[in-house]
Formats: sequence, structure tokens, C-alpha cells
Amino acid sequence: MEEEKKEVDVSTGIEEKKEVDLSASLWEVWRVLTEQEREILRTTSVVQQFRRNEMIYFEGDEPKDMMCLLKGKVRIFKKGVGGRSQIIRMIKPIQYFAYRAYFAKEKYLTAASAFEASTVCIIPMKVVESLIRANFNLAMFFIRQLSTDLGIADERTVNLTQKHIRGRLAEALLFLQECYGREEDGATLSIYLSREDLANLSNMTTSNAIRTLSTFVAERIIALDGRKVKIIDEERLRRISMQG
Repeated sequence: MEEEKKEVDVSTGIEEKKEVDLSASLWEVWRVLTEQEREILRTTSVVQQFRRNEMIYFEGDEPKDMMCLLKGKVRIFKKGVGGRSQIIRMIKPIQYFAYRAYFAKEKYLTAASAFEASTVCIIPMKVVESLIRANFNLAMFFIRQLSTDLGIADERTVNLTQKHIRGRLAEALLFLQECYGREEDGATLSIYLSREDLANLSNMTTSNAIRTLSTFVAERIIALDGRKVKIIDEERLRRISMQG
């Protein structure tokens, strides 16, 4: 059943009506809700469009909403030493984000921006908390989500701090492939990356990312076409990532 939701045009601030099938878009949450709880979700959620590189929330903001990416790509990042950004996570459809800080009763420790034009469903955290208190299955869903995210974060912390540059870059490319897959040719990653973005994801300087990419190209592990990355030898890329 398609539900009519409000969509905010961020360029004009005008709300427009948009047909959104919540049962399909938020199916993992939707299937554990009662009909009454679904109606609460229908009436409180808002769909918002974000332009490429537009900020979704800032580090230090008060967490008020849970978000689910419906379409596009979102980066979660944190400013480091000297103003350098570190990409913590890449969000893909359909993935929930921006809710951990609310449960921890703290302000956002990270920031989020649209990696490309993106559509996000926004649900007030007070509504989410109320639903969780009344629905054990929904509570378990978010416990699993947080546990999965923590495991991924732990693994990435080890990879980014212990692997050498080649291993970190290989791991980042494989991570992007797992998140977003490949294009129709079966080789090109389905995401356009600037060298700076790839460096921020791999915990290295942009110059080191450029040099390592060039080395991978020379070794015929990958091919580059502007911001497109084509994986030619995935087996070797995985070996480099595992060897660190």
C-alpha cells in the first residue's frame, strides 16, 4: 500500500506531497510493527531530498531524528587533526543511521553528508523510542543493527591503524564494492570517488592515495577512468588487503 508523505524541497524549503511506499522502503522495520504502530510511522515520517555534498547533520548537533537512506549514498565522517576528514562509514539503501547518539544521550560525534543526490526518510527519535518501548521485536532489530555496526567499526579500526598503505587502499576498494556493488560491466564500482574521498576512507593523505592508485593501475589490479574505478584482479586485491 502506498502512503502519501510530505517531502521537503531543500532548495526552496517548500514541502511537497510525494508517494512513498513505506512498507517496501522500510520493510525490515515495517514487518515487525503492528498496524497501529505503522500508522504512527506513516503520520510522523518525512521524506527529504539532499543535494550532492549537502550536510544532513553536523558534529555536535543534538540528535532528534533517526534516518533511513532510501536512495543515493551518504558518508558518515569526523573531522580529525588539522581539519582532515576521516570517513567512518558509507551508508547504502536501505540503511538506518543517526540514532546511536540519541540512545547514548550525547550529541553527534560525527557528521553526515550526501555523497550524491540522496533521498532520506526522517523519523523523530521520540517516536522511535516510544515504538521500541512497546515492541520487543523492534527493540531486538535495533540491538542487532547497533551490534553489527559496532563489529564493522571494530574491524575497520584495526584495518586502518595496522595495515600499510597498500592494504588500507585495497580494503577500502573492497569495502566500497561490498556496499554498492558493480555496474553492468561487472567490474566498475558503482560509485564515483574523488581521490580525496578515497584517501579519507583509507586513512591516508590524498597524495599517498594517488600514488598507490597509480601503482595498482601499473600492476593491472585496477583501471581508472576519471572518478570511476574498475577492479581487474579482485583476487590479488583481496590478497593485498589480507596481507596488510
